[in-house]
Amino acid sequence: MLELSILGFLYERPLHGYELKERIQGLSGHVRPVSDGALYPAITRLVKNGLVDSRTEPGASAAPRRTLSLTSEGRRELLARLRTPKDAEITDGQRFFTLLAFLGHLPDRADQAAVLRRRQEFLNTPASFFYEDGTPVRAEREPDLFRQGMLRIARATGTEEKAWLAETLAVLES
Repeated sequence: MLELSILGFLYERPLHGYELKERIQGLSGHVRPVSDGALYPAITRLVKNGLVDSRTEPGASAAPRRTLSLTSEGRRELLARLRTPKDAEITDGQRFFTLLAFLGHLPDRADQAAVLRRRQEFLNTPASFFYEDGTPVRAEREPDLFRQGMLRIARATGTEEKAWLAETLAVLES
């Protein structure tokens, strides 16, 4: 997801490494903080693979700064990743939010809708954090107050997401 975030933010405009890190931090928040030890090797890989261009410019005070921009190949790669996300990018909530942050970069509404349909199908599959005899446990049947809370919060969030998906798909497919 880190590479997708890098490509997605650089699709919008060239950024300095620190600006890029701040944007990624804002997107992932406290859930998955971004360390320099993860970010800069990822940038190096993307540069090496021809997806990102890095050039050094004079800094505002004294130290030179690296400006990162997306290459044509990087744009194609981003759009391909958005068009055909991995299953984990559909099923994992945080990964899906990262995907969603950049889905608007896909120029074709049908491609956008196809990704949202995959998420919708996933959400419509009965699931739970807890199972009893192979059946998902519902909040009303869970005796533990804290597990009940988990289930109620997940249901409320899922209900709202399903409503948003239906509304958005109606707009995209009209």
